[in-house]
Amino acid sequence: MRVLGVDPGLTRCGIGVVEGIGGRPLRMLGVGVVRTPADALISDRLVLIERGIEEWLDAHRPEFVAVERVFSQHNVRTVMGTAQASAVAMLCAARRGLPVALHTPSEVKAAVTGSGRADKAQVGAMVTRLLRLDAPPRPADAADALALAICHIWRAPAQNRLQQAVAAHRTLGSPRSTKGRMS
Repeated sequence: MRVLGVDPGLTRCGIGVVEGIGGRPLRMLGVGVVRTPADALISDRLVLIERGIEEWLDAHRPEFVAVERVFSQHNVRTVMGTAQASAVAMLCAARRGLPVALHTPSEVKAAVTGSGRADKAQVGAMVTRLLRLDAPPRPADAADALALAICHIWRAPAQNRLQQAVAAHRTLGSPRSTKGRMS
C-alpha cells in the first residue's frame, strides 16, 4: 500500500509518501513541504498548494491519501487556513479517484507513538525510527505527514473490515418495508 500523507497548512503543507503493509517494515518514498508566502492572497496560496500536491501525486502515484482531520482550535484564522489546505488535498485526490482518509492528530500520535498526547519531538523520533531514517524529517510538518501515512497503513485494514461489517449489517439486518403491500 502506498499512501500520501498530508499535514495541511497554508504556510507549510507537509507531504510524505510511505509504502508498506501493517506488520512489515515501512519505506519512505519521499518527504517535503509545499510552502506559500504568508503575504500572498489566500486564493493564490491555495493554487500553490494544489500545484504542489498535484506534483507529488504525479511523482509518487499513491493508492490512498491520508489527511489530518481539522480540529477546533482557539485561533479561528489558523483553523480556517488549515481547513482550506485540507480541502485542496481532498479535492486533488478526489479528481484522481483516490480514496481519502481523515485522521485526527490524537489518532496519528497514538498510532505512531502509543500516546495520543505525544509532542512533536516524540512523533518525529518515532517516524525516524519506524522508517529507519538517519534524522527526523524537518520541519515538523514533514514528519507529521509521514506519521499520517504510517497511521493510515496501520489502521486501514481494521477500518476496511469495520466498514464492510457495517455495510453487511445494514444489508442483512435492515427490515424490508412492507408498507403498501397487501397481505
